[in-house]
Amino acid sequence: MGAKIAVVGSLNMDLVVRAPHMPIPGETVIGSDFRTIPGGKGANQAVAAARLGAEVTLIGRVGDDDFGRAQLRNLGELSIDTTHVVVDSEAATGIALITLDANGQNSIVLAPGANMRLTKEDINAAQGAIVWSDVLVLQLENPLEVVVHAIDIAYAEGVKVILNPAPARSIPKETLAKLDYLIPNESETALLTGIEVADLDSAKEAAERLREEGVGTVILTLGDRGAFLSSAKESVHIPGYEVEVVDTTAAGDAFVGGLAVALAQGQNLAEVVRYANAAGALAVTRLGAQPSLPTRQEVEEFMKGRS
Repeated sequence: MGAKIAVVGSLNMDLVVRAPHMPIPGETVIGSDFRTIPGGKGANQAVAAARLGAEVTLIGRVGDDDFGRAQLRNLGELSIDTTHVVVDSEAATGIALITLDANGQNSIVLAPGANMRLTKEDINAAQGAIVWSDVLVLQLENPLEVVVHAIDIAYAEGVKVILNPAPARSIPKETLAKLDYLIPNESETALLTGIEVADLDSAKEAAERLREEGVGTVILTLGDRGAFLSSAKESVHIPGYEVEVVDTTAAGDAFVGGLAVALAQGQNLAEVVRYANAAGALAVTRLGAQPSLPTRQEVEEFMKGRS
């Protein structure tokens, strides 16, 4: 039986330009390869899970505009249920202005638009989809009180909760205690714990600090170094895969989607993180957010070749 994933999150249109380097203040850089690509952490994670074979429902908001219609069309083509994506006539679809340098690193300016108008009432209307799911996945590109409300519903119904705390911001302690899985990167971990993640020892210390706050399992992502897993049973570094980097956009979203699917399928935690690492590694080898997200077959073949 396939994994059932509900995602509460953002939908943006990414406006992407390649440049030889990031501009400094006042500098104009001649770029190339402008592309308009569906993105947003919520939509990206929903697409990541769907490409990996899950049945996915997305809960969010778009504007009543061309970007919003393009998002819904794209999600529909991937068989993602958008019943609970509200079309907002009073706000624009969120956009992200993304500059990619020659090394594939990105710089992003986000205008959240309709994403910040998601309401508790929207979550209540989608309660059936949350309860239906094996796993609820959330990020922080919507109002925090709405994210917290969705977590409360899932917690009360016994649905596993994954929070990817991006962009970084403080999270109430009572909410941390309701998370089955928290997936921060190094900068998000530093904001949540006050510990700078410089090496594996500091990663372990930070992850344990978060677990002391009540988080069930912490999976701290370390970019090309993989991830650090801290649970009640184990505390272990799981190395990443070495690949040629084209574009790091959505690598974290590929990781989260991979993790959600593997968890819903009941794999053990170390294998879950390896699978997520593989999904994230494949995503950085391609340009764009959603176009870079791998299929289940691609991840399985990649892992076979690297075992």
